[in-house]
Amino acid sequence: MSNIHVTTSVNGDPVEFLCGSQDTLLDVLRDRLGMTGTKEGCGTGDCGACSVTVNGRLICSCLMLGAEAEGSEIGTIEGMADGDALHPLQRKFIEHAALQCGICTPGILVASKSLLESNPEPTEEETRYWLAGNLCRCTGYDKIIRAVMDAAHEMREAS
Repeated sequence: MSNIHVTTSVNGDPVEFLCGSQDTLLDVLRDRLGMTGTKEGCGTGDCGACSVTVNGRLICSCLMLGAEAEGSEIGTIEGMADGDALHPLQRKFIEHAALQCGICTPGILVASKSLLESNPEPTEEETRYWLAGNLCRCTGYDKIIRAVMDAAHEMREAS
């Protein structure tokens, strides 16, 4: 079985990698590129722990083949902070204690960022609906929703 050469961009940086025809984007990110922020929860697209963006679209990286990333712009949790400056969502998750074990947190943060990029003023209902594909076993979601709503407010005020 031969490897496939892929040229893409991850968090704004050009990246090249080799992958097998069966390797998922999640496998590539974690095992080939060493970007372990994206987590594997279920491997079937049901939990959202592996959420990333591909060309601005939120996806479960466990459901996309690495070879399909050719020419795409991929956004991961590693690209959220600006150097040492946390993204407002990351800060609000800390302030609201909206994380516990951390398996779901990167995927929820990426999904929340995607939400706020497409809808800077979501209602609580819209936020809950958008994040429905991201499962958390620890927090009960209320703190997560409060953190996202607070970050949305702060980001609107800053712009």
